[in-house]
Amino acid sequence: MPASLKKTVPHIVLIAYVIIILFPFVFVLFSSLKENNVEISQAPFALPKSLYLDNYVKAWVQAKIDVYFWNSAYIGISSAVIGVLIAAGASFALTRMKFKLTSLLVTQVVLLGMLIPGNVLFIAQYILMMDLHILGKHWALFWPYTAGALPFSVLLISAFMKSMPGEMEEAAIIDGISAPGLFVRIVLPLTLPALVTVFIINFLGNWNEYLLASFFISKDALRTLPTGMVGFKDAYQTNYALICTGIIFSVTPVLILYAFLQKQIIEGIMAGSVKG
Repeated sequence: MPASLKKTVPHIVLIAYVIIILFPFVFVLFSSLKENNVEISQAPFALPKSLYLDNYVKAWVQAKIDVYFWNSAYIGISSAVIGVLIAAGASFALTRMKFKLTSLLVTQVVLLGMLIPGNVLFIAQYILMMDLHILGKHWALFWPYTAGALPFSVLLISAFMKSMPGEMEEAAIIDGISAPGLFVRIVLPLTLPALVTVFIINFLGNWNEYLLASFFISKDALRTLPTGMVGFKDAYQTNYALICTGIIFSVTPVLILYAFLQKQIIEGIMAGSVKG
């Protein structure tokens, strides 16, 4: 096979793969900008005759997508931020503070947490939330989201910290910096790529989570976007344009976040796996 053909074939395969992946999203996007089902059925893959933006207004206000959207946003962001900070502190203690047997035991417990499927803990989490009297509140999602992401977060951040040279930290200790100061002023800035990676992965998991949100939250005003979209689909099942609009609201933040921060995600994962 000629060398030029060897270089061309992988590009053709990748382009075809991208088209296959983008095709459903483009179809949903075009459908959300069409006025009604008739226009969608007549030309399902064609550009809309005119940009019918009223679908977005109806979905955002009348269908309460705005409520579900902001519920998902602040729960996802807050639990991801707190989870990253806790995981960073735990990783700092495990990699920089030598407790030998204790560090080994904690590390094994963290790794064990990754082997347990989240669905297995569902009943125990439900009972715990009920005993804490926070069932039906956003706290019932915040704590499982934060705790559930810790094993992977600690593993990734610890791997990144192990790959960091210790000369700068040793110089700071000689200058008399305290352990909290070393963590906040030296270690956290150096581990920013890993922290961003963990935050994005955790946020995306929280944003798309459905099982806990559907069982732990019953009030419509407190529902997150995945559970709200189920009711939205049932209420507007004959209006395909409006349903496609709701889907656009659901997936767009994820696409934007990954599009702008994909470099940080790859750097954070590769730095910990290759150097560690």
